[in-house]
Amino acid sequence: MAASVEPQPLSLELLPTDPLLLILSFLDYRDLLSCCYVSRRLNQLSSHDPLWKRHCRKYWLLSDAEKTRRNQSWKAIFISIYSDLGRYIQYYATLKKAWDDLERYLGQRCPRMIGSLKDSVQEEDLDAVEAQIGCKLPDDYRCSFRIHNGQKLVVPGLMGSMALSNHYRSEDLLDIDTAAGGFQQRLGLKQCLPLTFCIHTGLSQYMALECVEGRNKYEIFYQCPDQMARNPSAIDMFITGTSYLEWFTSYVNNVVTGGYPIIRDQIFRIEMSKDALPEKACQLDSRYWRITNAKGDVEEVQGPGVVGEFPIISPGRVYEYTSCTTFSTTSGYMEGYYTFHCLYYKDKFFNVIIPRFHMVCPTFKVSTARMETNHNEYAMDEDEDSTDTDEYEDRRRVLDIPAPSGRCPRHT
Repeated sequence: MAASVEPQPLSLELLPTDPLLLILSFLDYRDLLSCCYVSRRLNQLSSHDPLWKRHCRKYWLLSDAEKTRRNQSWKAIFISIYSDLGRYIQYYATLKKAWDDLERYLGQRCPRMIGSLKDSVQEEDLDAVEAQIGCKLPDDYRCSFRIHNGQKLVVPGLMGSMALSNHYRSEDLLDIDTAAGGFQQRLGLKQCLPLTFCIHTGLSQYMALECVEGRNKYEIFYQCPDQMARNPSAIDMFITGTSYLEWFTSYVNNVVTGGYPIIRDQIFRIEMSKDALPEKACQLDSRYWRITNAKGDVEEVQGPGVVGEFPIISPGRVYEYTSCTTFSTTSGYMEGYYTFHCLYYKDKFFNVIIPRFHMVCPTFKVSTARMETNHNEYAMDEDEDSTDTDEYEDRRRVLDIPAPSGRCPRHT
């Protein structure tokens, strides 16, 4: 009678490669790295490059083209990026996708704005700002600035969809140094860092870096007179958020899906064909605008030059300027003309007609929280238009919305 053979204990060395690779493909990057120290075979298998491709795509949004450009293995790329951005691994993919989506949208709708974006900053730059203001910056905020360091102070701003019913905001996303320079310690804004700045109104959105004055740490809010009230969040003007990640990604999502009609390039361009004769050179003397609101009310604006300048236009030369106007209704249109004089024939003047163009902005939205707070003082449908300037001013006082420090200038 044959003796029984005891079964051999199962060993990693005896398992076939394909099932092991399949098992390893379900591991997160931390566990995959740990496998390198278990045995020689697992060390070899856990370095299998396709395993790291998934992690590179998941955490760093890397494409095959980027791998080719880097000329490294997926594992080497993952480790290289992790050594630089590892502290942001839970935020990076979400914020990078938001930035990519926004840049793609801007490229199609307002490409000039892309040129205002600043390159990323380094860790030592962010550390220096923390030392300067004496507060820690949240990692999601830092992570975003490792992708783009905000933008230049230009018009229109990146946070450019802040169009209210009869005035508009175009807010720049501040770079880290400008933000640090505006760090607040005064009553009502203690330990608050500005995130944006509106050139037209002088207002900013702020992020609270500490739990002070009734605010939660890292919440984002608008400055308003209610800051010292028991409920500082009662006014949620436009975008607010409990974190930078929520604030920025929700903004981008609303822009790219059409929820926020972003203010596009407010650029006026005057150009003369390069094939024009030299004697066609001219200089702009004045401009005339006829502005009609949705009620049919007409306002005429006429004056010398544009934005205080009198540009000379010659063959091939381009002159661009930025300007805007205000309406007492949520829509309207403009038309007009520029008046030029010829440089070669001093007494010759002519007009260049500017065809009619339409402008629309979203209706004024009343804060839900404010509606609840003041329901006995004032009642209004949330979607009701603010189509009368005096009526709007009354609403502003009830809502405690601060009067802007400056209004958008007329087209000049």
